[in-house]
Amino acid sequence: MGSLLSRSMDENMKKQQEFMLMNSQLQLERQIVMQNQMREKQMAMQIAWTREFLKYYGTFFSLAAFGLTAGAIKAKKPALFMPIIPLGFVFAYQYDMGYGTLIHRMKGTAEDVLEKEHDLLDIPQGLPTFELIEKARKAQRKFFVEK
Repeated sequence: MGSLLSRSMDENMKKQQEFMLMNSQLQLERQIVMQNQMREKQMAMQIAWTREFLKYYGTFFSLAAFGLTAGAIKAKKPALFMPIIPLGFVFAYQYDMGYGTLIHRMKGTAEDVLEKEHDLLDIPQGLPTFELIEKARKAQRKFFVEK
């Protein structure tokens, strides 16, 4: 009789463990999907911000280029063209970020770093452990209790 009860309890415990494992796996999958959606939304906002900024900067760049060109011709001073060069680089970068392939190139470089230079991503002193966190927590608690 005790063996029958024990076997039934073991089966229930195994079912409970399987349910908990399935439930935690489902929760983890949901968290991964949610975090990826948040990342995608943040990147979309960054691209949208860059495109909006490009509209304003493009207007400024156009007016500055026109004004500097007119001033250089009128004053016969070619040095007035000089600010157009750095402004042009900034404009080209913003355009590449908003409408070009900069993000694709950045993604490729990031993938190369992850594959070939992973040691660059190591955290100083390694990943924190439970023991280190507890030690710091207790030290901090002791500090606040003493005050």
